[in-house]
Amino acid sequence: MTAFDKYLHAVIVRATHEARDDGSATVEAHHLLLSIAAEREAIAHQVLTSAGLDHRAVRDALDREFEHSLRTIGVSPAAFDLPRPSRASEQPRMGASARLALERSFSSVVRKKELRPAHLLLGILQAQVGTVPRALALAGVDQAELVDRVRQTLSNEDE
Repeated sequence: MTAFDKYLHAVIVRATHEARDDGSATVEAHHLLLSIAAEREAIAHQVLTSAGLDHRAVRDALDREFEHSLRTIGVSPAAFDLPRPSRASEQPRMGASARLALERSFSSVVRKKELRPAHLLLGILQAQVGTVPRALALAGVDQAELVDRVRQTLSNEDE
């Protein structure tokens, strides 16, 4: 098992816990992002924190995105005392946005042995639509600039 395989496994395990805690039946890209933000060892975590996105900041951005989405359809979260989601009883399965993020990550290299943690972050951040781009925009994060930081980090690692 390569170092990246171990990293990916750890990220997916943490993302599964994030999904269960959210009461989600699926692990989505935003759960992967939360997991990366919690991983303190990898360069991908450092790129996120350099943009002010530690685990708490990512969670706050996702909460703002959820509230914003509810307001878009005319529901005011402040008008209701919404309970925290109950923890999912089933093991969450990989959702569409997470699968797409993984595909983008893997397709960003020619050979699997070239994969590094920052490639996983890049795959998540390259999404043009969905929860992650909306949450980043609401948090005031320039997604294109963050993608450029990840690419620059990968470039520096290659040198």
